Amino acid sequence: MEENLLPEKTNDNDRIIQVNIEEQMKTAYIDYSMSVIVGRALPDVRDGFKPVHRRVLYAMHELGNNSNKPYKKSARIVGEVMGKYHPHGDASIYDTLVRMAQEWTMRYVMVDSQGNFGNQDGDPPAAMRYTEVRLHRFAEAMLEDIEKETVDFQLNFDDSLQEPTVLPTRIPQLLINGSSGIAVGMATNMMPHNLSEVIDGCVAYIQNQAITIDELMQHIKAPDFPTGGIIYGMDGVKQAFLTGRGRVVIRGKCHIETKPSGREQIIITEAPYQVGLDALTDRIGQLVNDKTIEGIAHVNNESNSREGTRIVIDLKRDAVANVIINQLYKYTELQTSYGINNVAISNGRPKTLNLKELIAEFIQFRMEVVTRRAKFELRKAEERAHILEGYLKALDHLDEVIALIRASQTPDEAKIALMQKSAEEKWYLSQELFTDVSVELYQQAVGLSELQAKAILELRLQRLTGMERNKIVEEFDSLIHEIRHLKELLASEQLRYDLIAKELIEIKEKFGDQRRSEIQYLAEEMNMLDFIKEEDVVITISHLGYIKRTTATEYRQQKRGGRGAIGTKTREEDYVEHLFVASTHDTMLIFTEKGRCFWLKVYEIPEGDKQSKGRAIQNLIQIPPDDKVKAILNVNNLEDKASIADKYIVLCTKKGIIKKTYLEDFSRPRASGVNAITIIEGDELLEAKMTNGNHEIMLAVKSGRAIRFPEEKVRPTGRGAIGVQGIEVDEANDEVVGMVCVDKEDRNKTILVISEKGFGKRTPLVDADGEDVYRITNRGGKGVKTINITEKTGNLVGITAVDDTEDLIITCKSGITLRTPIANIKESGRATQGVILIRLDADDAIAAISTIQEQVSETEENTTDAENGETNESNIDSTNNPSEEPTNPSPEN
Repeated sequence: MEENLLPEKTNDNDRIIQVNIEEQMKTAYIDYSMSVIVGRALPDVRDGFKPVHRRVLYAMHELGNNSNKPYKKSARIVGEVMGKYHPHGDASIYDTLVRMAQEWTMRYVMVDSQGNFGNQDGDPPAAMRYTEVRLHRFAEAMLEDIEKETVDFQLNFDDSLQEPTVLPTRIPQLLINGSSGIAVGMATNMMPHNLSEVIDGCVAYIQNQAITIDELMQHIKAPDFPTGGIIYGMDGVKQAFLTGRGRVVIRGKCHIETKPSGREQIIITEAPYQVGLDALTDRIGQLVNDKTIEGIAHVNNESNSREGTRIVIDLKRDAVANVIINQLYKYTELQTSYGINNVAISNGRPKTLNLKELIAEFIQFRMEVVTRRAKFELRKAEERAHILEGYLKALDHLDEVIALIRASQTPDEAKIALMQKSAEEKWYLSQELFTDVSVELYQQAVGLSELQAKAILELRLQRLTGMERNKIVEEFDSLIHEIRHLKELLASEQLRYDLIAKELIEIKEKFGDQRRSEIQYLAEEMNMLDFIKEEDVVITISHLGYIKRTTATEYRQQKRGGRGAIGTKTREEDYVEHLFVASTHDTMLIFTEKGRCFWLKVYEIPEGDKQSKGRAIQNLIQIPPDDKVKAILNVNNLEDKASIADKYIVLCTKKGIIKKTYLEDFSRPRASGVNAITIIEGDELLEAKMTNGNHEIMLAVKSGRAIRFPEEKVRPTGRGAIGVQGIEVDEANDEVVGMVCVDKEDRNKTILVISEKGFGKRTPLVDADGEDVYRITNRGGKGVKTINITEKTGNLVGITAVDDTEDLIITCKSGITLRTPIANIKESGRATQGVILIRLDADDAIAAISTIQEQVSETEENTTDAENGETNESNIDSTNNPSEEPTNPSPEN
């Protein structure tokens, strides 16, 4: 295949070189592309500027157009930029200048303006001959130290002047103001952020350069737009932080007002970033005319520079405001999305950067600037100290210096004479001036150098006075300390990082402000546990199905045998039936008497005080009217497969049936619940316990018997199985009252039993001789006596495993509750009747017992005197009514 070649042509005046058209076009286009990418469209990652922005600010700095000086005409600035640094059209330069002055365009403006610079409605600015500008203090912080050789300079377009290749900014400008531009084959679109948040993130990076992006996001939460608005959803933002590419959805902010006539209005007070208010108003009107949105009577843009954004939408009488708002979000730019594409020039090449890389590049640049600044200041300080050293040497030998100068015919002759004389006589400064400075930091030379001699000859006579000499000594001393500090700074990278962090914090204190854009998480993005304080709460469920949670500290300790306090106000026929302790982050598995299982998050349970009734549980979960809660388990995290592996739920019924099922079978919640056990006619579920497969199970019946057998005797079955016999229940009026599951390795547990008339006791599983108090048998037997049942004690109502670190909470059918330390209940044998744990009225009975980890509270002081057995009256809750006082005191122990 023949190559496309340009025709060869020669003449006397020139010579045409034969080239390949394809290669020439490719080379020329690549050169053009790189020129656009690097020199026009993409910002530099270090200072966040494109060349035109940098040139505008530098030209204003060179003109002395600072924030403390009068304004200058915009046309003067545009001409200065165009003539010296930026050989492009004046319109593009003025557009750049205007943009840097618009508060609704830049999160932090860099140009302080005077005149008409347009508005958010989309009106254009006045011509450059009418407007005036000067540098904003914010931009001055980006130009600070530029004269200290902190950045490289390059020749301008005609090689007549020097311009900076980058500004030595103290501010992470690219992150806080963002940037947008279209190059050749690539583009950038970076969102603005809050200065305070970005600086907090930079400081966190300095303190820990191994910090993760998730940790940085605790400081830099999301973009922050100059026009405010609501960031709707964080998935796209997080993706941009992690990869440099993402999407942010922003909504305008609006609220509903009611007119005196009763009609409602929607007031839009903040529009999305870069959305024109007039265009938004026109779009709403068009949708109303097209009948896409119905219910709007009138829309008007009432925004002004004094009150800000205000678009008023009058609704028709039958319109639903929230429906209209959702339609506005759907059909108009009141909800807008922006693609995030963090492309910037890094080391001369375009690169997509994530959040950490953007911060790292800026901090690396600041390290370079601080290092170069310190070297410059050190050089200047040493040069000045050298001159002052010469002054001081001359003042120490003043008469000789004057004589030499008078004897010299020319300045050059005097200079040479001074140098020779000082070298011959070895002029030195007094060592007192260097008492706290090592030789390595400042080494004075012998005699006078040429620079020193020349400076002495130019010295004014007034500097020879004693007061002026003191000033020279003070300045010299100050310079010596500065030299020492700068050398320490250059020798320590950590000191330089500390200085960068300090300067960043100063910028934050000077320019930092609050977020303008709110963050609204979508439902699927939120982990509610992040917003819920983790603490132990007491959950109570009454006989009639009312549930509530109460802070555990409200249940104060009392000595055993006390009267207790009102725990829940209930109806006369109602009483607390279930009481247990759980964390607010737990998930509850609720088992009903018909064998169904339901799920409920602890934090979803309504909170109330001890006296409140609570809320009907049917309002929280879908329990049928003819069913009721019988057992509750709390699980820390059902979604964590590792934490629920090899765990079981053991269920028992009143007729002594027992069943074991894998916990994983209950890890997929359903609103309607699932079947946990098949209940035969005449029976009902009684208890549910969680085990790890290495427990011993105890079942107790109302008549006072208990059986103990290994968990392995019950094999795991599916959720729909019936189960097997756990204990023999032979009497017609007898039934199981409780189940205990004790880990085989835990020998600290004791078995607590309690009777319906308030008697209770603790019995160890193993006695002092190591013998089992409750012997281990096969399941299905009759068991052994666990409490001596008499008319005085009443039937057995509860059994639980406890240790000395726990408190016991007893709840009565009357609503009275008592909390007492387990350690206060003495241990005794199986066949004893126990001691009085709570004194009951004649018509009262125990409804529920539960345990909680012991907590010492201030109210412990208001307890029963342990020595005389008397009850302190202040211990009885103030809500007790006279009718609730005991009619018959309980018998002595």
